[in-house]
Amino acid sequence: MAHHNTMTYETTLYDLSADIATITINRADVRNGLNTLCRTELLAAIKRAENEARVIVLTGAGKGFCSGQDLSDIDDINTVDLETALRQEYEPLLKAVYDCKLPTIAAVNGAAAGAGANLALACDVVIATASAVFLQAFSRIGLIPDAGGTYWLPRQMGFPRAMGAALFAEPVTATQAAEWGMIWEAVADEEFTAHIAKRAHHLAMGPTASYALLKQAMRQSFDNTVDKQLALEAKLQGIAGKSDDFREGVNAFLEKRDPKYKGR
Repeated sequence: MAHHNTMTYETTLYDLSADIATITINRADVRNGLNTLCRTELLAAIKRAENEARVIVLTGAGKGFCSGQDLSDIDDINTVDLETALRQEYEPLLKAVYDCKLPTIAAVNGAAAGAGANLALACDVVIATASAVFLQAFSRIGLIPDAGGTYWLPRQMGFPRAMGAALFAEPVTATQAAEWGMIWEAVADEEFTAHIAKRAHHLAMGPTASYALLKQAMRQSFDNTVDKQLALEAKLQGIAGKSDDFREGVNAFLEKRDPKYKGR
């Protein structure tokens, strides 16, 4: 019996079902733009999911994923302090996504712009509808890509494409993004909902403790020499090799049955 647990915040929806926590940015009237409350609620939802789910799906309500910073939320353009907003509000949210112990899927159901695009790119796997676009809109209003954009874009698009996308602020279609290796896959719009459910279920049924180790190893590889990375890999694999899930996985393989992973 699937366990359904729905909690409504003001700007986000939280649904827990079959070990999958679906967190939806629920501000369709402003194309899911982010304001202070929304960032606070997203952070709370992610922290909550870490304690009660096995996978997180982040998505947007209505036709779009997230249009980035809600510009109407800025009280006074003459006194706005974007550095403080980024350090105090965006950074904890991005780190919660980035450092999350669970696998995270960004289900990009429509346009992802500005900080919305970069929030998606902080997730482990980005799956988008074929009609979705990713837009680094910042240079159109005299800003630079933020919310981790200057970190992720060169790594996920390659340097020349990151520069072009940032300077020209032209939309990158999901199909292009998938071809470039910027996201995992673009899926036909009509198949999207079922496909996301299948992908999320696959991860929820998997060895989630080893996923956490896998994430740690991949993330740290950017800062490591090959020697340091090989040592880290061996250390983390040693931990994985002592897990119940590893024994279960091998036994299931030898017994030609599906494994029943417990995430420890």
